[in-house]
Amino acid sequence: MRYSELIPLVASMVNFGLAFFVFSRSWRSTMNRVYLLWGISLAIWNFGTYFMFRVPLIETPENHAEALFWAKFLQFGVIFLPVTLFHIGFLIAKVPTGRKMPLLYFMHCVFALSNFDNFFVNNVRIAGGVGNKAYAWYSTGGPGFFIFSAVCGSLSLTTMYVLFKQLQFLPPIQRTRVKSLIFGCAILVFFGYNDILPILGIYNYPGTKVPIYPLGSFAAIFYGIVAAHSILQHQLLDVHVTLGRIAARLVRLSFMILVCLALLLIVQTILPGQLPRSGLFIVMGVFVVSAIIASNFFPRLFGNGSDALERRILGDQFEYHDKIQGFIQSLPWYTDSKLLMDDFHDLLVKTVKVRRYNIVLLDETSRKFSLFRSFPEGASNSLIDIERDSPVFQHFYATKDDSLILGPEHRPDKSARVEQMARKQLEQFDAELCYSFYSDDDPVGLLLLDKKASEEPYTPHDLHLLRSVVKNLSLIMNQIRLKQRVLIAEEMELLGRMSRGMAHDLNNLITPISTYLQLANETARADDASSELLPAVIRNVETIQSYIKESLFYSNTLTPHFFPGRLDQTVLKAIEVVTPQLQEKGIQVTHGNLPAVELEMDSVLIQRLVSNLLGNAGDASPQGSEIEVQIARLARTEASRDWFRLKVIDHGMGISRENLPHVFRPYFTTKDRGSTQRGFGLGLAICRKIVLLHGGNLNIASEEKKGTTVQVDLPSRKIESGKQNPVLAQVSVA
Repeated sequence: MRYSELIPLVASMVNFGLAFFVFSRSWRSTMNRVYLLWGISLAIWNFGTYFMFRVPLIETPENHAEALFWAKFLQFGVIFLPVTLFHIGFLIAKVPTGRKMPLLYFMHCVFALSNFDNFFVNNVRIAGGVGNKAYAWYSTGGPGFFIFSAVCGSLSLTTMYVLFKQLQFLPPIQRTRVKSLIFGCAILVFFGYNDILPILGIYNYPGTKVPIYPLGSFAAIFYGIVAAHSILQHQLLDVHVTLGRIAARLVRLSFMILVCLALLLIVQTILPGQLPRSGLFIVMGVFVVSAIIASNFFPRLFGNGSDALERRILGDQFEYHDKIQGFIQSLPWYTDSKLLMDDFHDLLVKTVKVRRYNIVLLDETSRKFSLFRSFPEGASNSLIDIERDSPVFQHFYATKDDSLILGPEHRPDKSARVEQMARKQLEQFDAELCYSFYSDDDPVGLLLLDKKASEEPYTPHDLHLLRSVVKNLSLIMNQIRLKQRVLIAEEMELLGRMSRGMAHDLNNLITPISTYLQLANETARADDASSELLPAVIRNVETIQSYIKESLFYSNTLTPHFFPGRLDQTVLKAIEVVTPQLQEKGIQVTHGNLPAVELEMDSVLIQRLVSNLLGNAGDASPQGSEIEVQIARLARTEASRDWFRLKVIDHGMGISRENLPHVFRPYFTTKDRGSTQRGFGLGLAICRKIVLLHGGNLNIASEEKKGTTVQVDLPSRKIESGKQNPVLAQVSVA
């Protein structure tokens, strides 16, 4: 085997492999299908050239017939190269072709049919003469070949002209792709016509005795890579494997070996006979082993100088994906949601390098979807017009998918109506991708990503990794919230145990004192000096007993008994109980026509909850004022249950900004008047406990001298602890 024969053989294998690799990335894509035809044409051309060079350079009928067969065979590949090149260029530049393409393909099919006769290739001959000067069989072109050459040149130049003209109208990323393709067109046309010279009877380069070598086949190796890179645009190396430093190293070594092989072939061509065949393989083997050792033991050897070309070729995909994988693996170690979101922000902005992103989550206080975080900084608490029944969530429920492609790059040609409506609804974010945060089967938030700052498109492996990040992030966020709920429960249990012990001890001590005082009061004489003090002492003892009773209620581990009931009727019963006390101050409770609301609850505990809230509102309200009670159904945010909101609104003194964060702390109180009416700091703590037992949310908004609004959100049913929704019962103040 002569070294020159390796050129078309390598070119054939490279282009054949690339053609099917590109086709496998997206077989439905028109561009990828055209590239498959173009790559197969390149492979046929080089494959035929290789076997034609293998025919012995001896003029016999058998050798002549074999050479003629392979000469016609390779021309089938050559015939379809210009038209497919023209088609690829127009597709990349997004220039409409109209009815040109069917006509052009028909014309080249006619050329292919003419190749079965002598109209296209009429004969073959040995280039260089006879004897030692002969170096290859070459075709002798017929009339069809010369017509084809003119058409081929016109199409190639037209392709380059159109691509160059479109550069000024294309976005940066498209401009890069088109420049690469123009460069590929130029080298293929230049070296392709180099291979035509022997067909025209020119066997040596003009003015020299250097024979013409098949440089077009050699250039086809690199042109196939350039064109594939232009089409796939950083997806050429986007193989669905674990991408890391090892894979990046293998790709770098492959480029080094390819360059080394090309240089050795050039040396052997210029200095024939200086390097024997065995020496070629020995040199290649030593080079490969040396490169592997150097890259592993001396990595800095490859780190000097600018890496702009390497980044341009590899697209920084390997290290970039490696960082995302590292973040996914570190997620289970996070215990703080703020730190988690800060690191997630760095991943999106510094690693993925998105131009803009928005995170929309279900707000615990308002039970609405709101903008949780954005980049660049926006209105962090602005409400978003998205509900559970919105098209975007209808799409996620219907497809059970966790992503929606909004940009045109990866969007399917046809989509369902609800998917189209979802895209229209999300137009306000100007995003490229949308991912949904899930809890069980319920979407609880959205991640909306804009394009990358570099204008590079998201590859399929990018989409796969981002989907994995969002899925794991949802899980960790749910776990962090669940841990916070457990900490609240543990804190309440600890305080409960302390209260229970103190209350029992105080109760045992105060009982005989209370009994003695009752007996002493009954037997005391009117003229006795102690008769004036006994009533005050008895009132104080009753206050202590009330405190003990409240403490015991708070400290007991309550086991609610859930039964279907009417929330509105339970609220009315509580209003009826506290009304006499409120009427003493001239305070009126208004409730309008409360809607009929059915939910699973412990009606005794809910009645205690409402009574406490009304009692607190009465204590804070001035004489003759009004307390409002409201019940409303919230917008649906879950598939399995509904949510309802109970509001108790007073127009009293309000709570200061300093005290507001502490109102749920046990034994914290701002009441300092009266005796039996004095607060013990357990009312709101008990309310919080009851709400948590029902899996709801409790929120207080207050402003001094303007009043207080207590908001209780309750679900229609308590879900099982093993399937706890991430929108956990939380307590907040505003």
